[in-house]
Amino acid sequence: MPKITYISHDGERNEVDVPKGLSVMRGAVSNGIPGIDADCGGACACGTCHVYVDPEWLPKLKPMVSPESETIELVSDRRDNSRLSCQIEVTDALDGLVVTTPAAQG
Repeated sequence: MPKITYISHDGERNEVDVPKGLSVMRGAVSNGIPGIDADCGGACACGTCHVYVDPEWLPKLKPMVSPESETIELVSDRRDNSRLSCQIEVTDALDGLVVTTPAAQG
C-alpha cells in the first residue's frame, strides 16, 4: 500500500498508508489528518483539500484539468505546486508522495 506523507503548515508530519485508487484527500480524511477538510466531499468544488505537492513529485501526477484548474484559481494562497488532493489518485507510482497543507487551512 502506498505511503503518503502529509505535512501541516507548522511542520507536523503524518505518514499513512493509503489504498491504491483512493484520492490523497480521502486518505487524509480517513486518517484524521488536520488541514484537509474536504467540505465538498471530493467534488472538486470547494478548495478545502488544497495542498502543496513536493516539487519532485509533480512530474509523477496527472496534469491538472478543469474543473480542478478552475477551483484552484479561487484559493488565496495558490502556488505553482498547488493541487486539490481530491484530484490526486493514489497509485504505486506515488508511494512516498509528500504534500503540505497551507496555513489558511490550519
